[in-house]
Amino acid sequence: MGLDMYLNAKKYVQDWEHQHEDGIIPPDTIAKKAAALIDIHFPVTNIEMRVGYWRKANAIHQWFVNNCQDGEDDCRESFVSPRQLEELRSACASVLEDNSLAGELLPPQEGFFFGSTDLDEYYFNDLKETIEIIDGITSHPNYKDLEFYYRSSW
Repeated sequence: MGLDMYLNAKKYVQDWEHQHEDGIIPPDTIAKKAAALIDIHFPVTNIEMRVGYWRKANAIHQWFVNNCQDGEDDCRESFVSPRQLEELRSACASVLEDNSLAGELLPPQEGFFFGSTDLDEYYFNDLKETIEIIDGITSHPNYKDLEFYYRSSW
């Protein structure tokens, strides 16, 4: 039990031929088509990828709740814009540079199985991991063509 947090990227693709007689798309077919998504058009569907995962990073979770979920912490999937990802990265970098900003920019949050609220090694590792996740996303040349969604569960 505990706070699990997911950031997924979705790519809408049209004209994907997804009907197979046995109802199953072979994994190698998916991999080949997914690798060429930018250049090929198919019937209508989405490709979804997990691009970020955190466990009990309660300050990061609260940032998503406040900035992407209108303050409603209800485990629903919520849209996250590329600009919001960049803002989160900036907040993490600012707190790592000046720890006194933690209470203002990314305060730890209490919650049901949310983990520690101390500004400790785990808290700062969560911020570093968040920067790595966002840098991995934004380093892809077509990341702004993806839609991002945050979801949590506990």
